[in-house]
Formats: sequence, C-alpha cells, structure tokens
Amino acid sequence: MKEQYLNKLFAPGGIAVIGASRNPDKVGNAIVKNLLESGYPGKVYPINPREEEILGLKCFKTVKELPSSGAKEEIVDLAVIAIPASKVLEAVQECAHSNINLIIVVSAGFKEIGPEGMELEKELVSFCRNHKIRLVGPNCVGLMHTHTPVNASFARGFPRKGHISFISQSGAMLVSILDWSELAGLGFSHFVSLGNKADLHETDFLEYAGGDPTTRVILCYLEDIVDGQKFLEKAGRISTLKPIIILKAGSSPAGARAVTSHTGALAGSDSAYNAAFRQSGVLRVENMEELFDMAIAFANQPLPEGDKIAIVTNSGGPGILTTDQVEKAGLHMARFTAETSKQLRAFLPPEASIYNPVDVLGDAGAERYLFALEKVLLDPQVDGVITLLCPTALTEPLDAARSVLEIHQKIPRKPLMAVFMGGKEIQEGQKLLREAGIPCYTFPERAVAAMEGMVKYFKNTASLRQKKLLQEGKAEKGQKRQKVNAAPNNTAQVKAIFYDALRERRVVLLGHEGVKVLTAFEIPAAPSQLARDPREAAQQAEEIGFPVVLKIASPKILHKSDIGGVVAGLENTKDVKKHFEDIMHRAQRFIPDAPFYGIEVQKMMPPGMEIIIGSSFDLQFGHLLVFGLGGIYVNLFKDISLRLAQTLEKADIEEMIRETKAYHLLKGFRGSSPLDMHSLMDTILNTARLVTSFPEIREMDINPLLVYEKGVCAVDVKITLSHDIIADVRPAWEQEEHLVKQFIERRT
Repeated sequence: MKEQYLNKLFAPGGIAVIGASRNPDKVGNAIVKNLLESGYPGKVYPINPREEEILGLKCFKTVKELPSSGAKEEIVDLAVIAIPASKVLEAVQECAHSNINLIIVVSAGFKEIGPEGMELEKELVSFCRNHKIRLVGPNCVGLMHTHTPVNASFARGFPRKGHISFISQSGAMLVSILDWSELAGLGFSHFVSLGNKADLHETDFLEYAGGDPTTRVILCYLEDIVDGQKFLEKAGRISTLKPIIILKAGSSPAGARAVTSHTGALAGSDSAYNAAFRQSGVLRVENMEELFDMAIAFANQPLPEGDKIAIVTNSGGPGILTTDQVEKAGLHMARFTAETSKQLRAFLPPEASIYNPVDVLGDAGAERYLFALEKVLLDPQVDGVITLLCPTALTEPLDAARSVLEIHQKIPRKPLMAVFMGGKEIQEGQKLLREAGIPCYTFPERAVAAMEGMVKYFKNTASLRQKKLLQEGKAEKGQKRQKVNAAPNNTAQVKAIFYDALRERRVVLLGHEGVKVLTAFEIPAAPSQLARDPREAAQQAEEIGFPVVLKIASPKILHKSDIGGVVAGLENTKDVKKHFEDIMHRAQRFIPDAPFYGIEVQKMMPPGMEIIIGSSFDLQFGHLLVFGLGGIYVNLFKDISLRLAQTLEKADIEEMIRETKAYHLLKGFRGSSPLDMHSLMDTILNTARLVTSFPEIREMDINPLLVYEKGVCAVDVKITLSHDIIADVRPAWEQEEHLVKQFIERRT
C-alpha cells in the first residue's frame, strides 16, 4: 500500500496548491509556477479564497470547490500546502473530506520552533494517521521528479533529467545542490526535501528510489534516522540493487552521554551509524564534494570487479601523487601482463614509462592516449583506470578528451575516470567528458576517492548477496548461517540476577553476578563467589581452588585496582584472610561513602591473550558490539572493531576480528602458536545473543577475556542496566515471578 502512495506522490493525477498566490515573492506563487514550468502533465488547482486566477489558472476558494465529477483527468491525488502553520490542520481536514490522501506541507512553524509548534505537529500527524493520509514535511521545500515530470516545490529551477536520487533533511542543502547541478551539468531522477519527517521519512523514500527504474544511485543528506531497525532492513536489501551514499551530519562527540564502561567510551552514537551503514551496504562520505563525486561515478560507470587500478598520465608528478592516493585508499596498483608491457613498449617513445603508472610523456597527442588507454583497459589484471592530463604546450586537452570518450565507448565494461588538471585550458575537454558520462575531476584525490567508493560498494554488496543466499538456503554446500537471533539460553536465570539488583535499586551488577549472567549464556568465565567476612572468603578460596584473586565488591567502584581493591596470586587461606581485611580498610579509607557488599573470591586463571568484548546500547539501532585488544591499555590503543548485535552473523564476526591488530596475534605472531579462534567467535556470538535478549543491558564489558590455544575465559565483567529498568521492566518480570523465585530459592 505504501509503495502505491509513493508512486502517486511522484506521479500524481492532479495537484492542489493550498496557499497559491499571485504575488511572485510568495512561496505559493513559486510552487504553481514551478509545476507549470516543469512540464507537469496533470492539472494544477490553485486554492486561495481571495483570488479568481493565478498564472492563467482558475483559482478555487477552498478544496471543497474542486471538481468532483470523478473523471480521471480531474482526480486530485496531491495537495501542496503553503499557509501559516495554525491553518494547516484545517486545510488537511478539508483534504480528507475531498479524498486527497497525499499531502506536502512546506509551511514552517511546527516542532522546529518549540513546544507550541510541537503540539501543532502532533495534532497534524494524529489526524493524518487516523484518516490514512501520508504526509511529507512539514517545514520542507517539497519534491521533484524529472521523469514525470513534476516540480512540487518552491526551489528555484528544475534539474536536468538524470539517474541520481537526492534525499535531503536540509531544505537549504537541497536548493543549493539544485543550483550547483546546473553548472556541473549533473542530472537527477528526483529530489526530496524531508523537513521535519513527521510521517514519511528517509527510509520510505529509500524504498521508493530502490524500486524506481529511473534511479541508478541514491544520495542522502541526513542529520538523524527515524526508525533504525526499519532502515537496516530496507537499506540492506536496496543496497544490493543500487548504491546508497549518505552524508550523515552531526558526527562530533559533543552530545555524547556519560558512560560507565570502556565500551561506552569507545562506542559513541556516531560509531553506531558507521556500523549500521556498513552492515547494510551503505557508503558513508565525509563531505558534499565526496558525495557528488561518487554519485557521478556510480550513475555513469560500470562497477569494478576488483581493486587493481591502472593510471595513464602525461606527467610523472601527478602520476606519482595518484599512485600514493591509490595505496592510501587501500586499493592496489595493477601489474600488467607481459603482453601489455610489450605492446606499450613497441608503440610509446623510449622515454615513456610502460609500467603502472604509464607515463605517455608531456608531448603526448590524442593517438598516444588512445593506444595506451586501450591496451591498459584490455589487460585482464586491470579492474579500473584513472587517466590524467596536464595542459602542456604540446597537448590538446579537447583531442585527448575525445580519445578518452572513444576508448570508453569501445571498452565500456570497466570504470574509466579522468583527471584534467588546470583551469581555462582544460574546460572544453572536461565539459565534453562530463556530458558523455565520464567522471572528470580537477585533482587526483577526488578520482581515487570515487574509485575507492565503487570498489568498496562492490565488495560490500558481494558480502550482502552471500548473506542473502545463506538466508534463502541457496549457498554452496558446506556454508552455514549462524545468526544472533537463535533460541535464547538460560534467560530465567539472568532475570533472577537482575531481579536481585532491582530489589536493591541498583543498575550496576557486582562481579560475581556478571559471571553468572555470562555462564547462563554459555560464555566461559572464571568461577567467582561473594564473601562477607575473612572466614567466608578463606572457605570459598579452598572450594574454588588456589591461587585466587580478591576483588572489592561495590557498584560504585568500577576501576577497582585504582584504590588497591584487587589482590592476585593468593596461595593459602592465611593470605586470603589478611588481604580481605586490607582491601576493606583501603576501600573504607579512600571511598567511605561507597556501598560495600563484601569481597569477591575468584579463581586466578593462567595468563592468556587479553581481549575486550563489549556492548553499548544505541537508541537508534540497538546494541553495538565492540571487539579488540583488551586489558588496561584498551582506551590507549583503541584497536577495536564495531558491529550491530541485532544483524550480526558469523561472517560479520570474522570481519570484526580481521579488522584489528589483535587478529595477527590470535593467528600466531613470530612463531607463537595460534589461539582458539573458534571459541572466541562463539563468545562474540553469545554476547550478541545476551544483549539482544536483554535490551535493558545498557553497557557491558568483558575485559579481559583471556584467549588460549584451547578455550577462552572471562576474568572481569561489568554490566550496567538502564535506569529505566526499575520503572519499566519490573512489572513484566513480576509476571514471571514464579521463575525468578525458583532461581532465588536454589541459590539460597
């Protein structure tokens, strides 16, 4: 049903403009004018109670006066509203009465101005939902589709027909890009201004663009995402069909919340966006230039099937600079076959470089460019080509551009990008290439960044397609799918532990409680018990087995070693009793106001490689997992990788580990034995299962997790629950109180 609404939104049968005006300085006049000048094939109905005619069209006093004969050519599908915010709801009510169920509200004065506007917007949205009306905005510029064509906006101008979809949360950004696109000769399929996103939002329009046959690449400027889970689902599917490139603003850590764990410090909200984009195949860019450089490449060039890049240049310096950028981008310089090098040597001057980068020299004419590009593009070792031109006295940029165009038409299956460095001398050549769909940049860095984006997209979508095959059971024999949302483990035991914390109105679990939570989800952990006096501690140490570690147990002391709250390597009951009293004395001396629950007695494990596995809850996307080198240096080295827990699969876990320096140590470094990667991966997967089963876990650190040649063991775990848990979660738990009581009784 939503897809039908969106199709009508971009190709409506008739459009009413509520707030149309004869005054050329008014938004209502600009909307009517834009609709007429865009070549919109349907009927436009200006609505204004004080006018008889606007721009040659009959004006109606209200929506109720619109034709109601039922003739197909007189059906109004869309209303564009440009009146004061206080009058908008009344206008929408009239639309509902006239069976108009698509609305664009360009009017400002809603939630963006404060509480009063927020109330107006809530009333508007509530009415629209109750009457099955879909709303764009409010506080937006409108939308356009060049292939309908329709320009239902108050932006100045109308873009060239093309294959780029641009979805923008900023109206100013949209109109600026529209104006710039004329100079750049860039074509678009459609523009959408999201405004306040009170109803329809970015994911709705992503879904439309994904199915729009006129769109080849989707661009977004976003400041936030309304529904993170829906975005992940839709973007992950759409990105396998066509590229999605997003410029996400608001990435600075200024608004980061307070955190209580290493993971919380490492995984800010912007990290969650990065993980979400990566796992859904979305490309994220850092600036507008990069956004449109990639758009031009994706809209007009084939995807590379690998990362081996060749360079053809008429100047050594720019060739070397481009080579450096290729390597920095993680791409590889192609190595030509012997036959390619032989052919280049036979044709090019002796002084020319026949290896990558190929230097055809400063006196190269069109014929030399043509030959070199053809041989390089035909080389099976080459996945993409960047050609450079500097305007020397002996080089004609326009002729060289014609050679680039000719060879692209002859060999269209590999991406070809041009860099024409200079100003006035190279403008004609640049224009020729751009109009022919060949990306032409002024500097090498931009071309390399665009090629990098295309390579990254090819690799990401290949991985997504493989996951899709696994989901559908069509993967090759021997490949198995391992998902987070498998059957939960011992959830009742975890609820019992959380219930204990609830009764004491605390959100930080004690260490021994955290160990029990881990073991309930089959995560190996060092045995740990809580002792309240020296005698009990000595008895527990004998039961666990020496050597043991003593740790202060207090929800207010997260970094225990800082106050001398940890003593390791105790070998007998005498030392256990002595250090029990010493730790309590230090704790009471340094932090007298902290609540003390006693001392945790834990089995001391043999040394292993120290890893951190953690989780931090993001309001948009859910739990974010962190993996990397652990121990006391985790925040110093920050050798980590991140993924969203909800969509995590075995392939993602393998990628997480490989991205870190820890991977090289795990697989065996300089003669050391490889460690148990299989157990480590199981631990990451079970951690994801734990946090997705319990969204009330706000932050969690397993640090360190010791990894051995065989097996793993969690030594220290910190779990912080949401502060909302006391009010929101407790009633639900009390419904299962019989399960909770069973576990409490077993422990007591």
